[in-house]
Amino acid sequence: MNSHTKIAVVSLSLMMVFLLLVGALLGKNKQDSKGAYPQLSVFTEVLSRIKSEYVEEPELSSVTNGALTGMLEAIDPYASFLNADQFFEYEKFKDSTANVAGVHLSRRYGMIGIVGVVPGSAADVAGLGTGDVVESINNISTRDMPVAYADILLKGARGNEVKMAVIRLGTSASEEVTLSLSKAVSPAVFSRLIEGKYGYVRPEVLSTGRSQQVARAIRGLAGEGAKQFILDLRNTSVGDDAEGVKLADLFVDSGELGWLEGQKVPKMVFSASPATTVTKAPLVVLTNRGTANGAEIAAAALLAVKRAEVVGDRTYGDAGTRKVVNLDDGSALILTLGKYYTSGAKESIQDRGVIPTVPMSDYVRDEPEEDAPSNFDIRDFRRNRPAPEVDKMVRKAIDVLTNGVPKDDQVAVRGQRLLPLAPAA
Repeated sequence: MNSHTKIAVVSLSLMMVFLLLVGALLGKNKQDSKGAYPQLSVFTEVLSRIKSEYVEEPELSSVTNGALTGMLEAIDPYASFLNADQFFEYEKFKDSTANVAGVHLSRRYGMIGIVGVVPGSAADVAGLGTGDVVESINNISTRDMPVAYADILLKGARGNEVKMAVIRLGTSASEEVTLSLSKAVSPAVFSRLIEGKYGYVRPEVLSTGRSQQVARAIRGLAGEGAKQFILDLRNTSVGDDAEGVKLADLFVDSGELGWLEGQKVPKMVFSASPATTVTKAPLVVLTNRGTANGAEIAAAALLAVKRAEVVGDRTYGDAGTRKVVNLDDGSALILTLGKYYTSGAKESIQDRGVIPTVPMSDYVRDEPEEDAPSNFDIRDFRRNRPAPEVDKMVRKAIDVLTNGVPKDDQVAVRGQRLLPLAPAA
C-alpha cells in the first residue's frame, strides 16, 4: 500500500468514526432502525468489504465521491457535492454569461441529463433537448459527475469549445457533439393571434422580468381581438422560480397560488394580487417534459386554483430553491432547501410534476404511409417546430377552449392512467 493510499485510509477512517459518533447522537437510540447510526454502520461495513475483498485495491477517493454523489442523487437529482477544486471553479464560472451552452441539467440514469435548452443557444442549434443523456464532457465521464460541475464545464470552465458524447432521446447509441459556446441569449416572447380570437403566447424562458413581457403581449393580443388565451410553456425550463409565481399572478386576481417550504425554510405563502391581473379570459396551458422550474410553478398554480386547463405531458419535476452549503475542507454541497407546493397537492411540484387535465404528447405525428420509412429524427423534430396554427397541441388547446375537457381525459386524470415519469432516475 503506497503512502497516498495509507493517508486516504487513515483520513477515511477518521471521517467514518466522526460520522458514526454523529450518527449515534442523531439516532439517539441504537435500536431505532430509522436512526442514522444503523445506516452508517452498514455503510462502514460495505466500505470495509470493498477494501478487503474487491478484486483489486480500489482508489478510496473515487469510492467515497461516488458514494456521496449516489447518496445525493437518491434524494435530490439536482444536488451536488463539489470537492475543493471543483468548488473553486464553480465559484469562478457559475455566473458566466459570456460563453454558455444554454442548458439546464439534472442527474439522470447515473449520468447527466438535459432538462431543457434555451432557444437559440449553442445546445439548441446542436439539436439537444429534454431527455438527452450526456455520457461525457471533454472526455470526462459524467458518471458520478456533480450536476453543478457539469454546468460550469458547459459555461467555459475548460475552454470555449466543448465536446460531448450524447445519447439522444429515443436512441441507444451515443453521438459525438461539439458545441461552440456563445454569449447567453434571451429569446423574445413569441405571440400571435390565431383565427381572430385565440391569443397564443410562448415565453420561451422565465428569466427576471419575463412575466411583464408576457403581460404586454397579452394586452397587445387583447387589443387585436383575442377573447381566449393559450399559454405555451412547453420546453420552458430555464428561468427563475419567482418569475413562475408572477406569471401565474397575471391570470388570477385573488387567493393563494401556492407556497415554498422546507425543513429549515419557513413556509412562505404566495397570493394573487388584483393589481397585476391582465386578463380573466378562458385559458389553456400547454406543457411537456421540458416544462420545469418557474414554468412548472405557474402551470401548477393555475391548475390548482382551476384557472386553466393543462394540455400536454407531465412536466419534468424541478421546482425548488437551492443553496450552497460550505464545508470545512473547502468543498461544498448544493442542496434543495425548499420545495414549492399548491393547494390540495400531497406532494411537492418537484416530486410529482404537473399532471395535465388533457394528456397529450407533442411527439404525436401522422402515421407513415404503408411501406414508407418510419425513421424518426429527434433533431429534425426539435429544429422544425410547427407554426402555432398547425401545431397539434395548439389545435387541441383550441378544442378544449371551445368544447371543454373531453370526458375520457377527465377519467384518465382521476384514475391516474398516465405513464409515470421519473425526472432523474
